[in-house]
Amino acid sequence: MVEQQAPRPYASLLAKGEDRRVRILEVAERLLARNGWRNTSLAQIAKEAGVSTAGLLHHYASKEQLLNAVLDARDADDDQHADRTGDLITEICRVAERFDRQPELIGTFTVLLAENIAPDAPLHDRLVKRQQAAVGIVTDFIRRTQNAGVYRPDFDPAIKAVEILAFINGMESAWLLDPSIPLVAVFEGYAQTLARDFEPGDRSAP
Repeated sequence: MVEQQAPRPYASLLAKGEDRRVRILEVAERLLARNGWRNTSLAQIAKEAGVSTAGLLHHYASKEQLLNAVLDARDADDDQHADRTGDLITEICRVAERFDRQPELIGTFTVLLAENIAPDAPLHDRLVKRQQAAVGIVTDFIRRTQNAGVYRPDFDPAIKAVEILAFINGMESAWLLDPSIPLVAVFEGYAQTLARDFEPGDRSAP
């Protein structure tokens, strides 16, 4: 019988370091959602995460780097759970799952979005590029589906993409104000309206 080797010390240290990194990120998401980035200091995050400020800076060298890590977490969650080759209507219905899966990320993202509208805000440029990229993804999907004859061709896919993303962002803000909103029913209702609007046919018929 081969004797199993004990984990190497540096492997344990790496694991502990990653645990700390994740814990810092989770605490940052919670505090940023509650207080905003202007009213949240690295010292506050470090204290609640159970590390020193120097320990936090070992993993995130600046407040801006930590803010970007929070956005990275939101983008990673979207990438993991979105099927960008699937059916758009189905994917819109599935957005409601995010509210149960990652409520902290929704709160944090909404607060960061509001606080970084000004052009000189630290995340402004990234959020603008993120919005433009999202519009591009939805626009391309709608256009491909129009070209395939599944959606009617007589509407501008870019304008519809902006509308869809505005609905999703608006629902996130509304849910933060009132968590009792029946999210699944609202998203399904909106998706059904889109499906009817996209359906090919004679638009002049009564």
